[in-house]
Amino acid sequence: MKHTKRKRNTTILWSALLFCVVMIAIPRPASAQDLAQFEKRMTEFTLDNGLKFLVLERHEAPVVSFHTYANVGASDEVRGITGLAHLFEHMAFKGTKTIGTRNYQAEKVAMAKMDEIFLELKAERRKGDQADKARLEQLQKQLQDAQEEAQAYLVHDEYEEVLSREGSSGFNAYTSQDATQYILSLPSNKVELWMVMESDRFANPVLREFYKEREVVMEERRLSVESQPVGRLLEEFMAVAYKAHPYGDSIVGHMSDIATLTRAEAETFFEKYYSPSNLTIAIVGDVDPDRIEVLATQYFGQIPSRPKPEEVETVEPPQLGERRVVLDDPSQPFVLIGYHKPDIHHPDDAVFDAITDIVGMGRTSRLYKSLVKEKKIAMYASGFQGMPGVKYPNLFLFYAVPARGHTNEECEEAINVEIERLKSELVTPEELAKAKTRARASLIRELDSNSGLAAQLTFYEVVTGDWRNLFKQLDKIEKVTPEDIQRVAGEYFTTKNRSVGIIKTTGAGG
Repeated sequence: MKHTKRKRNTTILWSALLFCVVMIAIPRPASAQDLAQFEKRMTEFTLDNGLKFLVLERHEAPVVSFHTYANVGASDEVRGITGLAHLFEHMAFKGTKTIGTRNYQAEKVAMAKMDEIFLELKAERRKGDQADKARLEQLQKQLQDAQEEAQAYLVHDEYEEVLSREGSSGFNAYTSQDATQYILSLPSNKVELWMVMESDRFANPVLREFYKEREVVMEERRLSVESQPVGRLLEEFMAVAYKAHPYGDSIVGHMSDIATLTRAEAETFFEKYYSPSNLTIAIVGDVDPDRIEVLATQYFGQIPSRPKPEEVETVEPPQLGERRVVLDDPSQPFVLIGYHKPDIHHPDDAVFDAITDIVGMGRTSRLYKSLVKEKKIAMYASGFQGMPGVKYPNLFLFYAVPARGHTNEECEEAINVEIERLKSELVTPEELAKAKTRARASLIRELDSNSGLAAQLTFYEVVTGDWRNLFKQLDKIEKVTPEDIQRVAGEYFTTKNRSVGIIKTTGAGG
């Protein structure tokens, strides 16, 4: 699974919270003049089936980057199918009715047989202690045989290899709570190849090797969550912080759900959420927009239109008191402190960005200087907004890794001191100016990359409703004042709005 450095696509690896520190390198919007320049080179169009395209000309090099943004993530799942959006990341490039198979019709029969056997196996397992063990073994053997039969028709990795032979780079997919995204770059003379391959993937998907990949995901969960103390803590912490909204469930899903997912459930999920009306594609590079529109209409226009799925309706109720979870484990101590905050659309979103920079970004941040450099009670300390997503109300998260000989309690108290400082003292003009300067510089670096720009364009188009907000966000940050920061800290960083997660180090014997 690919994990991005962009704060806006908060793709959290549940097994290692320390990874989150790279995501506070926040890309920031450029000036109004840059927006005007971009608008001259940007072409937008929407096909009759609802699929939106953003095409940006950049002719500096004969390459082009493609970014397909599916507006579906783990938060769109319901209990019973958690982990399905992430599983689609594993299924993304398994091929179509013509790619990845030697004989699709025969393979289709073999896969249907496999589905029938698994349903029988699932029904028998549901009996629990009353299940017939001999029957379970028989069905498991039949499922394995059916998988081998289907495998005989498979052409491994054909989808990826076709593109690789034509010079592709950056080929990947990743899943977050908010989205599923697919990225790829190719020489600019291979645009039509991408059109053929990508449109076929959405028009004629074949979820081959479904049960095999499901086992891979189960092992991924074992390695990234169940065998990792920070992974376990984060899962427990999020379940405590959220009691209603699906942000409380991990991206990888619950083990019992993963183990019982069926290919039919996956196909139903795909039909609902991976329809043209729920997709946005950015194409950035050495392209002719008019030709892109002709090719897009020719290849993607054939995909049937389906209704746009509704957004998650569940609203997390206000938290009425502090919540705590303590994980006893013979490992490194760890402390998390999270505060509920509004989503990306709220006027205070830019203020939280400024707080992220001042308090939590890197070795010059207040937390790092205080806990690591001065008090020497932590190996690392940071804070950032947007956990675990940004489409819906989320968390501002502070965390620290206590140094040897020091405790979670010391680190928690020191973090609280810095939080109270935000409430009682105005940040200095120098701190705020540095935050705004870093914001501007970060986006400039991001815009140097076709792929990075394509990702930003799709994100802002889908989540905020207009790609231009990529540029307008900087104006909002520029308007943030020290008084705004003090107000926001006082309003949101309160005891009753706080959830705390701790790894309490125990002896090896527990």
